[in-house]
Amino acid sequence: MAGSEPVTSPDQHEPGHRKAGQIGAVLTALALLAMLCGNHEGRVENIFLIAGAALLLLVVIGDVVLRRNGLRS
Repeated sequence: MAGSEPVTSPDQHEPGHRKAGQIGAVLTALALLAMLCGNHEGRVENIFLIAGAALLLLVVIGDVVLRRNGLRS
């Protein structure tokens, strides 16, 4: 019954597996960099691919550094 279950808010639940998210972000960044060997001619696509991969890697590195320093739970 509903009376025996604890009442929790959505922010008290774990969002997911942190390592799986980091691995997924790194694999996605590698896939973006692999797309540089495509059949496009312009440099704009290269800039967006590299910027997207760099942003993903910066987020992962920032997360690791903040957790190591104890600034993030």
